[in-house]
Amino acid sequence: MKHSTIIVRADWDDEAKVWVATSSDIDGLATEADTLEALRGKVLAMVAELLELNGEHSDLPEIPVHIVAQQTARVANPHFP
Repeated sequence: MKHSTIIVRADWDDEAKVWVATSSDIDGLATEADTLEALRGKVLAMVAELLELNGEHSDLPEIPVHIVAQQTARVANPHFP
């Protein structure tokens, strides 16, 4: 396995109104969901499947998966003319 921890990036797609998850740590990981909670479940299931399909091996009994979410929001500036 390339890494002892798998980092998954979750970005909010404002146009599609979904969270999109990708990772450079595991080949083939790309999925989306309406909520972060739903995305988490899909990501964990995909990671388990992809580890097996990709022939990835680890000496760890459990492999940490870090889901890092990013969403940009804006608030009105009360001092803007």
